Amino acid sequence: MSIEMDRPGRIAQIRARLKAGDDVQYFDRIANGLIAATVIELNRVRLVVENHHDKKRWSIPFGAVNIDDVSVDLGPGATQQPVDRHRLRVGDLVGFRDRDNAEQYGRVLALNQKSASILTTSGRRWRVAYALLFPVYDAAAGSAGRTGDDNILDLLLEDGTD
Repeated sequence: MSIEMDRPGRIAQIRARLKAGDDVQYFDRIANGLIAATVIELNRVRLVVENHHDKKRWSIPFGAVNIDDVSVDLGPGATQQPVDRHRLRVGDLVGFRDRDNAEQYGRVLALNQKSASILTTSGRRWRVAYALLFPVYDAAAGSAGRTGDDNILDLLLEDGTD
């Protein structure tokens, strides 16, 4: 990620869309989320912002600015559309927490009235209520668990557990 943040083309693209006084959001690694701020000054590879919540000024890399309003919330705690029977398809990649609170990942095998049948990466079959499911994002495919070609879950399932 730091390579992308420091790429000159990316810096120029973000710099061209900003000016002093613009309200922006930037990703803070320590807070693990977006921080609202106002642009104070644009430098060569960094910009100075003033946080809205505490009025402190920070020098941040251009790559940290969320210029396209991309959601950074992922996973089961994210504020995203809940998974329900109508948004899910057979073959979708999903995750859930089991009785021991361990995350399980798998592929939807069947959609039932109140639950989905899931085949996990460990080869176990589960029936899980829709409210307990969250989508798994396949970075290689660039999608939220939609299947169509082989992906990482297929490789995990072929690893002697299928």
